[in-house]
Amino acid sequence: MRPDTRYARNGDVSIAYQVFGEGPFDLVLILPWGSHVELAWDVPMMRAFFERLASFARVINFDKRGVGLSDKSGGYSSPETRMDDMRAVLDAVGSERAAVLGWSEGVKLSLLFAATYPDRAWALVACGGSAGRRTRSEAEMLHTMAEERILRERDPMGAAIAEGREGSPNATDEELHALARMFRYALSPGDEYAYGRMSLQVDVGHALSAIAVPTLVLQNSGDNWVPVERGRELAELVPGSTYVEVPIRGHIPALADIEAFLAPIESFLREAWEHDAVHSEPERVLATVLFTDIVDSTARMAELGDRAWRELLERHHALVRRELARARGREVDTAGDGFFAAFDGPARAVRCAKSIVEGVRDLSIEVRSGLHTGECELVDGKVTGIAVHTGARVAGHARGGEVLVSQTVKDLVAGSGLEFDDRGAHELKGVPGEWRLYAAV
Repeated sequence: MRPDTRYARNGDVSIAYQVFGEGPFDLVLILPWGSHVELAWDVPMMRAFFERLASFARVINFDKRGVGLSDKSGGYSSPETRMDDMRAVLDAVGSERAAVLGWSEGVKLSLLFAATYPDRAWALVACGGSAGRRTRSEAEMLHTMAEERILRERDPMGAAIAEGREGSPNATDEELHALARMFRYALSPGDEYAYGRMSLQVDVGHALSAIAVPTLVLQNSGDNWVPVERGRELAELVPGSTYVEVPIRGHIPALADIEAFLAPIESFLREAWEHDAVHSEPERVLATVLFTDIVDSTARMAELGDRAWRELLERHHALVRRELARARGREVDTAGDGFFAAFDGPARAVRCAKSIVEGVRDLSIEVRSGLHTGECELVDGKVTGIAVHTGARVAGHARGGEVLVSQTVKDLVAGSGLEFDDRGAHELKGVPGEWRLYAAV
């Protein structure tokens, strides 16, 4: 029996989801962009995939915003917003912690979620995907995507069947037609092109070192969309991950390949669940750190005098704390006229910094700010580590009234609508390597 489709709300956007299976643990799926929670059950390989997972887990499946039965009005947005959608679904079904299975394009989001919310993810399975590092230039990939869009507009069914045949060469005609139908209903040609362009900009490679949950990287040996080298590279970059290659041709397993595809997943998750009986607090997490300080504060203090300066600082502090609360930022430390805060999303952090920089102008002062996203250690409630030092050094390069970010932050906010000016490459004192910095505009 097919499960009912329900909706979870994140702000004004409704996210379609289904829950099925009665296993001892929860498993949330992040499928490729051509998903459709209802029509997927008409695709033989997808139905077998769902039923096999439901035999050992409570499965939570959802359509990402802009796709399938989820609201189109919400657009596609940044990975950060899509993670918020995912948490809204988990909250709606009462799931405090779940294993996360990312497949194909869904791998990036699964990697980022596991790194950012280790308290919500107890295991991770990444199937046929990568962190976002490209083997071809962006111009070449955009050209290919544009050609595929034209083909889909001229012959929607034929193009979708061809796409399915290329991705799953062992599939029967019945399977391919059902898969093509799901693709057509999931995204229109123009929407698929827009979604692909947004996804192309996302690179979560810098987040991989922060992943601390048991991780399986599963790779089809004959994958024609994601070569085995990409899977092996991903496994090397995720600390302590398990890498398994399965003898499957194509990117999407055909019905005949489902057992070979799912056997290592079930084995891995069952073992990880047995070892997860005692859950410990995460020791590291992916976070965005924000540093702010008032420009020429010493001169302003001398100009205003102690009492007026103290009153100005109180107004400044109140403004900063108000903006932090709005953006779900956590104040970590305050020293003099500077703030150090941490966020679970880089786009929220950038917007918060912009609001602070713009808001303090009414106080006749200028603030500069710097942001970086990276692996942070959690020690007695404090956020520490090289990522914190990097964020502080980025802030040191900011001009008055400027929000300066690292390349990592820029890579993670694709689809957020934020724009940046290139500020060139810099050396950050005490931080190895050369860093490209960008100013939010």
